[in-house]
This record gives sequence, C-alpha cells and structure tokens, in this order.
Amino acid sequence: MAEITEEGNDKNMAQKRILLLTTGGTIASHMTSHGLVPTLTAEDILNVLPDMEKLCSLEARNLFRIDSTNMTCGHWKQIAREIETHYWEYDGFIVCHGTDTMAYTAAALSYMIQNSPKPIVLTGSQRPLEMEISDARMNLRDSILYALDDASSGVSLVFGGKIIAGTRAKKTKSMSYNAFSSINYPELAVMRDEHLVRYIEPRKMDGGPVFYHEMDPQVFLLKLTPGISPLILKEIFTRYNGIIVESFGVGGIPDSILQEFETLMQEYGTGKIVVMTTQVTYEGSNIGVYEVGKRVQEQFRLLEAYDMNLEAVFTKLMWILGCHPESYEQVRQMFYRTINYDVFC
Repeated sequence: MAEITEEGNDKNMAQKRILLLTTGGTIASHMTSHGLVPTLTAEDILNVLPDMEKLCSLEARNLFRIDSTNMTCGHWKQIAREIETHYWEYDGFIVCHGTDTMAYTAAALSYMIQNSPKPIVLTGSQRPLEMEISDARMNLRDSILYALDDASSGVSLVFGGKIIAGTRAKKTKSMSYNAFSSINYPELAVMRDEHLVRYIEPRKMDGGPVFYHEMDPQVFLLKLTPGISPLILKEIFTRYNGIIVESFGVGGIPDSILQEFETLMQEYGTGKIVVMTTQVTYEGSNIGVYEVGKRVQEQFRLLEAYDMNLEAVFTKLMWILGCHPESYEQVRQMFYRTINYDVFC
C-alpha cells in the first residue's frame, strides 16, 4: 500500500493540464419549482475551484446538460470523441456526470478508451454544487488530485473518497454521500483529506491509448422474476442482437424459460449472443452448480459473466457487437479478455 501526499507531489502537478467535461447531473443542478434541473455550465463549476489553480492548469468544456437518466449510447460516443480529440493536449480528464447512470458511463468509456496512460475520471455529487452543504466540492477536489498523480491511468470513478475501476463501480445507495461501491474487486485507492492511498499497484500502460467508436445499442437485459412469462422472450430475440439474462442466485432459470430458450435458440441462435449473469450483487455466477443451471450450459451456446459487474457486462457486450466480430469464438475471446479489471474467471 503506497501513500502519496498533495504536498509531496506539487512539483510534478504544477505543470499539468486537466480538462473538465460537463454533462449535467445533480452536481450541475439548480433548484426550481419543478425540482432539480441541470443548468450550471463548465465555467460555473470552475469558479468554485480557485484553489486548484495553484496545482494545475484547469480548463473546462460543456458537452451537454442533461439528467443522467437520459444518458444514451450516443452520449457515450460524444464523451469518448471529445477525449480523443483533445487527448494529446491534456494530462488528464474529468467527466462531471449524474450519479444514476455514472457507473454505466464509466464502464462504457473503459471499453471505448482502452490502455490509456492518462487518467480519465468520472465524478459527480449527491447534492448540487450550489447548495451550502454538498459533497460536490470534495468529489471535484479528490478527482483533480487523483488525476494529477503520476501513477494514475485508465478510466476510474472517484466518489465519496473512493477510487473505483471504471468496470467495477455500482451505485448502491440512493441518497448517501458514499453512494458507490466497488463490486467483486477492491477499491483501487482512497482519498484521506489530501492524501491518496493506493491499495492496488497501478498498471503500466505500454503503448498508446486505443479508441473505439462504435457501440451496438441493441442489447437487452432480462431480469428473471418468480412466475415470469416465457412469452416475452420471442419479442426480445426478434428485436435485439445481445441478450443478458439476470438469473436467480448463482445461475438458476425456471423450466418454462428454459423450454422457450430451446425453441428460440434453434430459430435465432446463430445470430444472437446470450450472456448469463446473476441478479445478486456480490460474488458472481456459477451456473453449473445446480441442475437447472447445468442444463443451460449443456443445451445452449452462451457466455457466463462470472464476477463481472452488470454495468460492465451490458456495455462490454455493446462494445463487442459494435466491433462486428467475425465468429462466435472471437466474441468469446473478447468477452473473457480482462479490460480495466473487469473479469477474473
């Protein structure tokens, strides 16, 4: 475990340039008679960070001002494209984002921008920046200090004093300041006041970053519930290229769903990618443990998520399909290749 202090790193940080990209969300919201609305600009956010000017050159750009519930694959592409366009002008990037879908965006950027030796940090807040009592300033400060550290790289989420790999973050609390957890993998580091304490040895990024520009939005997540009708599967297989099934426990699927799967896989199987995961947050899947899951393994061509985060499974499948793989074996190889700490099976 290595500890890095703000004071000890001043010389290295002073020359660095950081680009702040704003997308809206709670951090940029203003209270109106209709509720919170994201209205603050990048310049507004910079105005509350005057102390950071002595540590680095901080610049900001407005991408959009939306509630993060409206975030789409198209927005992810725009964020990635903006970072790619300005990649060689800056030493690090911070994306201000709403908390509700921030984990999805962090995972998506992990696949769209791979092997980045420069840090790409997502952050936001549970209370608006303009409120007197808010976690916004702390999260912004922590994000900047983390981005300025020489050992920081890749896509991560900084929130509530935690630094979490972009593929391992999940919003687990709806209102508390410590809203995000690292799922099935340790936090990369924590911020203690102005001190960065690393738990995971930083990875050395050989070569330059690799940018991807396409994501296939035709991916569907099916959450199984007791007594669910199998009739819904026909419509899903007709409309979507990738289907993620959130099973019970380590991988249980009802008999009625299994029977419909058998029919649909015979009809559509060669053109569809099916991923089995679990709706249980921690410890992952192992669908071969019980007979109901083992039958799935034996009868169908599918992928298993194991310890992967749901947000990572969803966006990784979109990325893989966006790359237009030539064979199912290529899909399998891409899915099980570890990217930004996403899977260890």
